[in-house]
Amino acid sequence: MASTGQKTAKYIFVTGGVTSSLGKGIIASSLAKLLQSRGLSVTIQKFDPYINVDPGTLNPYEHGECYVTDDGAETDLDLGHYERFLNVRTSQANNITTGRIYYNVIMRERRGDFLGKTVQVVPHITDEIKNNMLLLGQTGEYDVVITEIGGCVGDIESLPFIEAVRQIKFELGENDTLVIHLTLIPYLTSAGELKTKPTQHSVKELQESGVQPDILVCRTEHPLPTDLRKKIALFCNVQTSSVIEAMDAETIYDVPILMRKERLDQRALYMLDIYNDQDADLDAWKGFVSRLKNPSDSVRIGLVGKYVELHDAYKSIVESFIHAGAENECKVNIEWIHSESLTPENAEEKLRDLDGVLVAPGFGERGIEGKISAIRYVRENGIPFFGICLGMQMAVIEYARNVLGLEGAHSVEMNPDTPHPVINLMADQKDITNKGGTMRLGAYACRIKKDTLAHRIYGRLNISERHRHRYEFNNDYLQQFEKGGMLATGINPENNLVEMVEIPGHPYFMGVQFHPELKSTVMNPHPLFVNFVKSALAYSLQKRAVMH
Repeated sequence: MASTGQKTAKYIFVTGGVTSSLGKGIIASSLAKLLQSRGLSVTIQKFDPYINVDPGTLNPYEHGECYVTDDGAETDLDLGHYERFLNVRTSQANNITTGRIYYNVIMRERRGDFLGKTVQVVPHITDEIKNNMLLLGQTGEYDVVITEIGGCVGDIESLPFIEAVRQIKFELGENDTLVIHLTLIPYLTSAGELKTKPTQHSVKELQESGVQPDILVCRTEHPLPTDLRKKIALFCNVQTSSVIEAMDAETIYDVPILMRKERLDQRALYMLDIYNDQDADLDAWKGFVSRLKNPSDSVRIGLVGKYVELHDAYKSIVESFIHAGAENECKVNIEWIHSESLTPENAEEKLRDLDGVLVAPGFGERGIEGKISAIRYVRENGIPFFGICLGMQMAVIEYARNVLGLEGAHSVEMNPDTPHPVINLMADQKDITNKGGTMRLGAYACRIKKDTLAHRIYGRLNISERHRHRYEFNNDYLQQFEKGGMLATGINPENNLVEMVEIPGHPYFMGVQFHPELKSTVMNPHPLFVNFVKSALAYSLQKRAVMH
């Protein structure tokens, strides 16, 4: 690296072939972690080939969770992996879609920026892609920028991205760019052997677009013998040492350790001509993985939501439980409970054996009454409860109806004519018709009240958390709630909105309007999850003591 002037970043591009869902995001995150652990400054960005401007309006069944950054960008769930692995915040600049690229170019065309020229995919769309790909590397902040290209090589929609990579490789030269191609080596049980042909075809497809991969990362269920590595190297035009085995791992958090064994980081540094004699320091990471794999106890936590068929819809919550479990040396077994399946009649049967219940975020009225039934049961039976976003709002509605006696209390989202709109839109939101315009998105401040559960958990009075919601606690009812025993213990200092509610005297009853799961990382597990798991463990031990 040059030591004078502004630092110039090197660029690594990660593409995928043969099939989707091979784990480009995990490989990109793992390589980034290894380079970071050698003292380099690294960031990762994701380019998605779909035409939505961002995933904000996509159904979670379509695309999994929508991840929100501090600056309010609604992004792909892979950005969650980047943050959890690197413990570094991402932003709007880290996730670009085809839709955003076209939107930017079309807006410029409307303004007349192209001086009447015909606007085309090449060069105008590819130039816009290149500008966005190089943007983070021009800040002087990073040594290496890793770019994950969504989709599969050979997809029509990925072609402009691959063409942009080809041009960048040509313009910047060999030592400043690196293409890693993630591919699959399937095992045919009937033949009893691994097959390299799909990988050869995938690389050929990439070469036809003018891009020669430098490193091949091969996903496989069985070890890759040396003769097979040599064969892949020969027919895919790479060096044998650039054929990396990526065996299926027990957990995604094993992957950086496996990639280090395969020397992926050393290979990348060598090919990018980066001199770095610092060894990858993964001691803290290995400590986390060891705690994760060797728990001394376990708890059963019910996750009540309406997208439970697709676990990726709650990806960050699941990972936050993994981080919190490792911190407590306790395995968190998640019981997936569809909120539509819950009723006041069956709540006991479904929830009584659990050590804690989390009511998940979501939009719309489907499954709402099931969430309310779950909250009533755990509140009345002293089972640890954690409600996030809509989960907090449902806790407020349940308390209004069943403790404060406000019959028909509801959120105006589900029932615009409710006699008690305990959850409502703020006055300045009511005239906005553009869906995104009414949302609170990104990081907002929260002031915590002293000597509360929230204060004990955070250990400080001023925090910042990420939001993604439209409806708020209605402050017209605040006095009534506080008098009736549910306290607002976290308040937004700018607009006085309620951010946290709790019930003193309950073993653990916490509702938050924000999304703490978006800030939990391997190195910094979120305190709300850590303490929820801790209280679930205490509840479990108490239950067992009573039984014996």
